[in-house]
Amino acid sequence: MRRKLVAGNWKMNGSLAANASLLAGLKAGLQEGSCDVAVCAPAPYLAQCQAELKGSSIAWGAQDVSVHESGAYTGEVAASMLLDFGCTYVIVGHSERRAYHGESNELVAQKTVRALAAGVTPIVCVGETLQEREAGQTDLVVGGQVDAVLEALDAAQLGRIVLAYEPVWAIGTGKTATPGMAQEVHAMLRARLSAKDAGVAQKVQILYGGSMKPDNARELLAMPDIDGGLVGGAALKAADFLAIIGAA
Repeated sequence: MRRKLVAGNWKMNGSLAANASLLAGLKAGLQEGSCDVAVCAPAPYLAQCQAELKGSSIAWGAQDVSVHESGAYTGEVAASMLLDFGCTYVIVGHSERRAYHGESNELVAQKTVRALAAGVTPIVCVGETLQEREAGQTDLVVGGQVDAVLEALDAAQLGRIVLAYEPVWAIGTGKTATPGMAQEVHAMLRARLSAKDAGVAQKVQILYGGSMKPDNARELLAMPDIDGGLVGGAALKAADFLAIIGAA
């Protein structure tokens, strides 16, 4: 039985005051249970997350990582730096990074390997646009994205990643994939993992990242291959995030 994981992606939101209030609310309202919980914050706030969450059951992580270990790469953040601030997770290949920063499948695979080498768990994001879905290319696009990562990993490394399916057409649009639609893609992803290593594939958490909210979380999380959520907007409100965690 895979543990559920609910991870909040704050994106480029937050302030010292707002973060302190949000984290205090999460710590106060979180019921200890069999669900993993994490928040992925902008890099400047990782020290705050470390200070506020150390000793709690909430893990924290970053939203991106460099493919380089160190050096003359202005503006980049190394995986070793994330470790310095106690990060358990790092998001790689988010649709916004792919769209706005031109990140290729190969670059996402390299970032995945770099995170694993440092001992940080990568949350590897894959997903298709509305145009690609309507053209019937979901399996081709999403499968290609995950295959690029799988080609770079051995079975041991595969067991240390988290996957997140984020249908780009359902992020911030108010549209949500139905539980059945989401499960269909999650099952396809599980099959791709199984082709690499069937045993390990059954242990990998696959999160749903397309506008998960308190009112749809329970239905989505009831699907056999949906192992949690990568939550955007709802992760910025303690009550909403706690409700999703409760559903998990």
